[in-house]
Amino acid sequence: MNTFKERWEIKNNWQLIFPFLGITALLYTAYLFSKKIIRTFIDRQEYKLLYYIVVLLAVIIFFYGMLRFFLWCFKKLEHKWVTNYRWEMIAIFLVFALTGTSSVRIAKPLLEWIGFTRIIFPEGFLGGFLYWMIRIIIILPLYQILLIIFGTLFGQFKFFWEFEKKMLRRMKLIK
Repeated sequence: MNTFKERWEIKNNWQLIFPFLGITALLYTAYLFSKKIIRTFIDRQEYKLLYYIVVLLAVIIFFYGMLRFFLWCFKKLEHKWVTNYRWEMIAIFLVFALTGTSSVRIAKPLLEWIGFTRIIFPEGFLGGFLYWMIRIIIILPLYQILLIIFGTLFGQFKFFWEFEKKMLRRMKLIK
């Protein structure tokens, strides 16, 4: 445990929440991917035991692959992102994950509340295109707001405020 704490520069035990949340989120994501993919190949009702064994194996494979990928990302972004401790990188990745997922999930009910549903758009390419363009236009500002909110909740307001300003400068919305 001491080696783990040293590697992620964890000084206080409360900071262990971020690696714990990261591993839990990664495990849950691996489970969702596995379940979705395996369901297309194996009938869960007919081959129950086989289904659960294959899902478990797929979870292990996905978890390991994603863990390796994110550790590689940490290594690449470690010098690009300015943080005081390495464990803050985990918090930043969690904020990006929560923000992306939340903005996409919130956009559909928000569109329905405004009155834009898939029903009012005609079937076919143009209707689907218009629906998704409006949805993306709704998601963009929602994402920016949620990024600051989740960044603040995870104690990374300064990082995300600078990130936000940099993004808005690139979009030529501020100087």
